[in-house]
Amino acid sequence: MTYELRGKRVWVAGHRGMVGSALVRRLRAEDCEILTVPRSEVNLLDQAATTAWIERERPHAVFLAAARVGGILANDTFPADFLYDNLMIETNIIHGSSLAGVERLLFLGSSCIYPKFAPQPIREDSLLTGPLEQTNEWYAIAKIAGVKLCQAYRAQHGCQFTSAMPTNLYGSHDNFDLQNSHVIPALIRKAHEAKVSASLTMTIWGTGRPRREFLHADDCADALVFLLRHYHGAGPVNVGSGSDLTILDLAHLVAEVVGFEGRIENDLTKPDGTPRKLMSADILAGLGWRPRIGLRDGLAQAYRWYLDSLRPA
Repeated sequence: MTYELRGKRVWVAGHRGMVGSALVRRLRAEDCEILTVPRSEVNLLDQAATTAWIERERPHAVFLAAARVGGILANDTFPADFLYDNLMIETNIIHGSSLAGVERLLFLGSSCIYPKFAPQPIREDSLLTGPLEQTNEWYAIAKIAGVKLCQAYRAQHGCQFTSAMPTNLYGSHDNFDLQNSHVIPALIRKAHEAKVSASLTMTIWGTGRPRREFLHADDCADALVFLLRHYHGAGPVNVGSGSDLTILDLAHLVAEVVGFEGRIENDLTKPDGTPRKLMSADILAGLGWRPRIGLRDGLAQAYRWYLDSLRPA
């Protein structure tokens, strides 16, 4: 059974974000009508406005990529915002989609929903089997609620709503603000500024020993479209590359791509976070999907986009 997108109205909620913009690019290859709505027109935190827009536009399918996102510092600084905003956004869209009879909805969760010490690689059934990593628990709790909300609407109302759990993502339209960015954009910016200033050193958070898995946003978008069309289960599905590396090795790779030749130092006053986070991709691979963009090539593309963003319009 394949859900055909031809002739369908497909809403990408969060189309200006990294994953959302990648989804818009990917969907242009499908014979469908892409729906987007700017925040200035509809505030997704407003249930009445969100529901009214969905009722008026009547999308057949929805990619729920809208979220408040950020790294360890942002999660630690704004816990209430991360919990409240993400709960409201996902609740308003999922509920409104149910009322409007949306045929398919794919909710984007996160790999941070899994327990801090989950067995590696992390399987989807590890969800709720142990305590979360404290540095991002507010975001994780909101995302877990979104997964369960999709399952609840499926069980009670028969909605074909499901969830995907992307691993750590990077690519075009990423956030390079050092105060609230994730690790790859932070490393790219640090390496670039160190190169431009002819600095002898570049500092990374923690010991550099934690291991992380990364996937380019364009690969993620391709996987999400694939899942919307081919996956009909109730449970969440991991979306990842299937391999990981240490943060220190990642920092060296970013430095090579950027052209920074100095020394990498560790700030041991900063946290490491989860020791390892590699997800099992068995379900997605079993359906026939594989990533295409290697890490080095993906980092080079992300760095080119960052350089372009620094140039005057």
